[in-house]
Amino acid sequence: MLITHKAGEATKVAIDVGFRDIDAAFFYQNEEEVGKAIREKIADGTVKREDIFYTTKLWTTFFRPELVRPALERSLKKLQLDYVDLFIIHNPLAMKSGEELLPRDASGNIIFDTVDLHDTWEALEKCKDAGLTKSIGVSNFNRKLLELILNKPGLKYKPTCNQVECHPYLNQSKLLEFCKSKNIVLVAYSAMASHRDPNWMDPDSPYLLEEPTLKSIAKKHSRSPGQVALRYQLQRGVVVLAKSFSEKRIKENFQVFDFELTPEDMQAIDGLNRNFRYSFAFHPLPLAL
Repeated sequence: MLITHKAGEATKVAIDVGFRDIDAAFFYQNEEEVGKAIREKIADGTVKREDIFYTTKLWTTFFRPELVRPALERSLKKLQLDYVDLFIIHNPLAMKSGEELLPRDASGNIIFDTVDLHDTWEALEKCKDAGLTKSIGVSNFNRKLLELILNKPGLKYKPTCNQVECHPYLNQSKLLEFCKSKNIVLVAYSAMASHRDPNWMDPDSPYLLEEPTLKSIAKKHSRSPGQVALRYQLQRGVVVLAKSFSEKRIKENFQVFDFELTPEDMQAIDGLNRNFRYSFAFHPLPLAL
């Protein structure tokens, strides 16, 4: 997930290190920078376009079906790319249509909208048929919302993935099991819970990477707690997103393929689950099973 003005440089470093999955979104307001960085790495021969797996997201103010394709086309224009690899619904809660990212009333409350997710999903399917995206998916969906899409009459394409907050304190084991049963890839964000923006997170939240169990396992493998948290997800069959703007951290986050956690390690980390959610914004629905 790339959010600040540093996104362009972080993208180039990540590609140089070996990352090929670039996860971004309209909401992050940085797709021009990210697109420029990708094109530069293509131009200098580091990668080809087909080597990059680029994800963007449909923001919640564009859920009305007539707004879905224009929203994706706006991202493509900023990126200066012909297509994205994955286009996902950012969050299941529709907000008032318009240019405001977070539309609010006079009292400062978010203004929501009523849009049938079936209609939004059909519009995503049309984007795939038009070649604007190679695949479509969702984010922050619980089992009931996934079933809403899966049981849609006339469903043409099911979600390829469901991107959710997932880490040892919120391991989403039941949701993971359900997704696997439906051949839907679970994608973990906030996998290390290391970005403590007070706008999105309670500042009194526990520090995951200070967890004694993670530190003990990390010491045993001569790794960092963050690397252990990432490796844990990979061994569960979860695609994991690692966000960083530090070159040192980006390199460290990539060094998770040359060691393996033991079954005992995995069991110990499973035991850390406390259904604790760091990201509290726009989640009035129970997103974990």
